[in-house]
Amino acid sequence: MNNAKETSNTLTSIAGQELRVTRVFHAPRELVFKAWTDPEHLPKWWGPKGFTNTVQEIDVRPGGVWRYIMHGPDGVDYDNKITYHKIVSPEQLEYSHGDGDEDEQFHVTVTFAEQANSTTELTMTSRFKSAAYLEKVVKEYGAIEGAKSTLDRLEEQLATM
Repeated sequence: MNNAKETSNTLTSIAGQELRVTRVFHAPRELVFKAWTDPEHLPKWWGPKGFTNTVQEIDVRPGGVWRYIMHGPDGVDYDNKITYHKIVSPEQLEYSHGDGDEDEQFHVTVTFAEQANSTTELTMTSRFKSAAYLEKVVKEYGAIEGAKSTLDRLEEQLATM
């Protein structure tokens, strides 16, 4: 499966076991990076519209962990664990995303590319264990729609910063 889909200003593509999401934000790179790494801002926008987070711990540094429970609008709670591997301010983040049972369901690299006129191109590449597992996440959990909705919330958060 190799497709690309553009909705609003978010471009998504799937190739093999990778899901790539790209979006341009009308905000300086340092500000976009801060929204991804500042414990004050990150939980406010993280997750699709209608979801909220209860932070158990948040330590954004290489080797640090962010544990949180994501509360769905349907009342379902999701345990999440992010383990940070690499942080290059304001250019790149690398982390493992897991849950209460598994430390790494997928590996994520986020890059922040400075563009003209104080805009930032954000690219988030999530690498799953297999193409079949990625396909399941897309079909059963709406990963593409969820990523787009999460970045919509990031854009809203950036406007308040």
